[in-house]
This record gives sequence, structure tokens and C-alpha cells, in this order.
Amino acid sequence: MPEFQAVIRASKAAGMLCVPGVVTPTEAFAALDAGTDALDFSAEMIAPSIVKAVRAVLPAAARLLSVGGITPDHMAPYIRSGLSDFGLGSALYAPQMPAYEVGARARQFVAAWRALAARAP
Repeated sequence: MPEFQAVIRASKAAGMLCVPGVVTPTEAFAALDAGTDALDFSAEMIAPSIVKAVRAVLPAAARLLSVGGITPDHMAPYIRSGLSDFGLGSALYAPQMPAYEVGARARQFVAAWRALAARAP
């Protein structure tokens, strides 16, 4: 068993949420087989067209998300590619950033998400 599958199984046995980063369909299927909650496709590394191609072969119930590289402007192409969720990091907050800047960025993300939701079927 690949080492990351052991980590997924140990995480789930401990009652933890597990969302490993994957790049290839082989990694995605191995993570799903080990019981992962979702799959993380980093937008910094993987274009929407690749996510769409991988999504086409994965089970429909598999949750896909991106934690790295998402900005308000990048959300729509990734939603169209098959992602369902995003995690935010440095695009929202960086050390020493003033609170007003974090708030402004948060409002941009919320507005982008609401715009996507308004267009959803």
C-alpha cells in the first residue's frame, strides 16, 4: 500500500477529515480507495482542463476541491471543471496583513461565490 494511503486510513481511524493533494487519476483512485473525504487539486499546479479530464473518470460522488492558487477571478473556471469547494490561504490572508485588507479580500471572495451561485442551474 502506498504510504499516503496509510496516512489516509490512519486519519480516518482517528476520526479526522482527510483531503490529500492529488495530481493524477491513479493518485485520486488510490486516495478514494483508502477512504479519503475529498481530493485536493491545487490550482497553482493543475489547470481547469486537467481537473475536468480527471473528473470525467472519477465517481460522481467524489468531492474535488482546490486549496492552493484560488482567487476570486479563478473560481468560475474551476467550478465548471468539476470542483465543488475551495480552501483559502494566502489569497485571503498573509502575515502582517492589516485587517481591512483581509476584510476586503474576504468580501471579494464572497461576492465571487455568490455570483457563481446565482448562475447555478
